[in-house]
Amino acid sequence: MDDSSLDFDIPGRELAVTAEALYLANLMIVPGLSFLALLWLWWRERGQAPELARGHLRQTVAASLWAGVLLVIANGAILLAGGYASPHTWIIVILYFTTCHSTLIFCGAIGLAKALAGKPFRFPLIGPRP
Repeated sequence: MDDSSLDFDIPGRELAVTAEALYLANLMIVPGLSFLALLWLWWRERGQAPELARGHLRQTVAASLWAGVLLVIANGAILLAGGYASPHTWIIVILYFTTCHSTLIFCGAIGLAKALAGKPFRFPLIGPRP
């Protein structure tokens, strides 16, 4: 594909990329702070952003909330399995990171690629319907 055919002036593209980058930063680099920045961005832009950006903002906020719920569930499972001193803790942690966390990161990477291309993206299973 010829680079000259790519349109980087798609309305809302930069905002969509920012939303996806904040989502990934929340999962990997700066949890909590990136989530607050994403929420602030969503709050500020949700009514006036172009459709592409609104879709990516909605998806990343919903996926971030799901990520938090899954983390709470994993911690609850650890507590039910005997607490953090139990040998079962590592089984739950490894299962959580190899299934839930890595899947959320993988979907975030796809979402970022779609945002960079100026295309919409819906997270499988957990993404809200447009």
